[in-house]
Amino acid sequence: MARSTKEEALETRNRIIDAAEEVMFARGVAQTSLADVADAAGVTRGAIYWHFKNKGELFEAMVERVRLPAEALMQTPAPQFLNDPLGHLRSSWVQLLQEVALMPRTRRILDILFLKCELVDRDDPIWIRQNECHMNWLETTERILKEAISLGQLPEDLDVHLAVLTLHSHINGLLNNWLFAPSIFDLAQVAERLIDACLDSLRYAPSLRMK
Repeated sequence: MARSTKEEALETRNRIIDAAEEVMFARGVAQTSLADVADAAGVTRGAIYWHFKNKGELFEAMVERVRLPAEALMQTPAPQFLNDPLGHLRSSWVQLLQEVALMPRTRRILDILFLKCELVDRDDPIWIRQNECHMNWLETTERILKEAISLGQLPEDLDVHLAVLTLHSHINGLLNNWLFAPSIFDLAQVAERLIDACLDSLRYAPSLRMK
C-alpha cells in the first residue's frame, strides 16, 4: 500500500509539472496561476502545495527536465573531448540546438524561458534562477575559452571577455530567432554550420583581439 501511495504521489507530481509546462507555454509565466495549473492537471490547489511551496519551485522543477545552455557546457566532456575544450564547446552547443529543434519538451521549455518568462522582480525565485543560469553560462564559457587558448586552439591575444559576450549574443539570438519563427530555417540541419561560424569568428576576427 505504501509503495502504491508513493507511486501515486509521483504520478500526481509529474502530472502537475506537465500541466505547468502546457499552461505556461500557452499563456506565459506571469499569466499562469497555480489555480490554472491545478485545473489543467485535474487536481486541487492543495495538491499542488503538497508538492511545491510556490510557483517558483514548480517552475524550477519544470525547467530541470531539460538541459539549459549553461548546464550543457558544465557537463563532463565526452572522452574524445577531454583535451579538446573547443571541441567540447562545439559539441555541447550543436547537441543543444538539435535537441531544441527535435525534442518537443526541450523546445517548449526553452520557448517559455526565452519568450514567455517576464522577469520584473529581482527577488522572485524565477528571476534568481534565470540570473544564476546566465552567470554560470558566461563563467563556464570563459573558462573553456581560456583552456582552449592555453592549448593553442585559439589565438593568445584573444579578448576573452569580448569573445564570451559575442558567443553569448550569437547563441541567445539564434535561439530567440528560431523559437519565435521556427519555419524560417531548419535549425537541426544547420546547427553545425552556425556554431562553426561563431567559433571561426574567435579564430579570425581582428575585432576580437586585445588592443
